Amino acid sequence: MEDTIFGKITRGEIPVEFVYEDEHCVAINDINPQAPVHVLVIPRKPIVKLADAQADDLALLGHLMLAVGNIARQLGVSDGFRLVVNNGEGGGQTVFHLHLHILAGRPMTEGELSQGLD
Repeated sequence: MEDTIFGKITRGEIPVEFVYEDEHCVAINDINPQAPVHVLVIPRKPIVKLADAQADDLALLGHLMLAVGNIARQLGVSDGFRLVVNNGEGGGQTVFHLHLHILAGRPMTEGELSQGLD
């Protein structure tokens, strides 16, 4: 895997304010938000895309889901948010380090599922 901006962020090489941080992941505000709340949850372990995750990533993937819930509660949006994972170029992924988009703060429509999120 080539190094990405998210790898540099998780290692602290690019200074950014974390919305959330623990030993397995970080969360940052998206620089091009598609909703009033648009946070990226990035695992510290560099996995290119969700489809590349292996059986030994099971605990990490579960941790990411729990972290999303914690972050949503922290941001006051736990009653309504959308979680999006773009997988591969054909799925709209442009940064090839697995990350999850938390979108909230406005009504989400069926037709906009993941357009322009990466």
